[in-house]
Amino acid sequence: MQLNFPIFPEQASSVAGQVDALYLFLVLIATFFSLLVAILILFFAIKYRRTPERKAEQIHGSTLLEIVWTVIPLGISMVIFVWGAVLYYHMERPPQNALEIYGVGKQWMWKFQHPGGQREINALHVPTGRPVKVTMISQDVIHSFFVPAFRIKQDVLPNRYVFTWFTATQPGTYHLFCSQYCGTKHSGMVGEVVAMNPDDYATWLASGKAEGSLASLGEKAFQQYGCTTCHRPDSGARGPNLEGLYGRPVRLTDNRVVLADDNYIRESILEPNAKVVSGFQSIMPTFRGVVSEDEIIAITEYIKHLAPQEANPLNNRSAPTQIRDSEVPNIQRQNEQQQKTEQGKKPANPAGKKP
Repeated sequence: MQLNFPIFPEQASSVAGQVDALYLFLVLIATFFSLLVAILILFFAIKYRRTPERKAEQIHGSTLLEIVWTVIPLGISMVIFVWGAVLYYHMERPPQNALEIYGVGKQWMWKFQHPGGQREINALHVPTGRPVKVTMISQDVIHSFFVPAFRIKQDVLPNRYVFTWFTATQPGTYHLFCSQYCGTKHSGMVGEVVAMNPDDYATWLASGKAEGSLASLGEKAFQQYGCTTCHRPDSGARGPNLEGLYGRPVRLTDNRVVLADDNYIRESILEPNAKVVSGFQSIMPTFRGVVSEDEIIAITEYIKHLAPQEANPLNNRSAPTQIRDSEVPNIQRQNEQQQKTEQGKKPANPAGKKP
């Protein structure tokens, strides 16, 4: 009878071999020193066993021996540290040309959105030979995105975007697990990553049902919630100009400078008063409980695709005009009234909207 019991999962990503090499080195080092200590214990136990003829002698030690067993473990530890640090640095810096896919973890499923608008549940289709960056967030508790064949594992946190990246090297279907206990059905939160040849992946994208690209869906949500009323590029804008904002530094009213990344945009939508841009008043209402996580992702993708502006966006205003304090209450009331109106028009379960 032939047994199929692999010690390691197959290596299906560009980083898998590097991770296995470091892990194998750690195992060999641990095995070598464990055997060395065990053999020395047996050797000295036999050689210096107690006998009636042997007299006890005082041992004063050896400076050379102290140096040797200090320097050698230190050198081995530094090799492990440098090797691990270089590998970690590589795994935490996705290439610039990586394909960006968004993921949402929730009890108890994985949801993914592709730039073209294709959506998947508990499955993720990716092309081989191209770096893929997966930006993820949790809707409830801490989950963990774990693909053993790719040697990647990333905790997925609520209220914060995190990412992982990989390059699949061979076509196939690979297990996707949640490796963080997340509730009673944790063991059922499984899925698969399907790596496909680039041509097959393009065919799969074309055959997928999508209402439009992720950026176009974000533009619709941006207009639906009345964001264009305040976020305009002209001098009368009540909110910061978002053209070319993503990935650029933004100066706040307290003179801090923050980076306009995914987490900044999400926080600005849900907690608009947390980081107020310099030159603007705190008049934006919160959209917490109004905008879904999928819509936030789409809006973020739309902002990424807005044409960059030539001016430095630190103050993020084309022609600054101050809003008088007396105008703030009226603007806030208008925004709240518009938000209530939009909520009343929005159906409870829009037709065709996927879970």
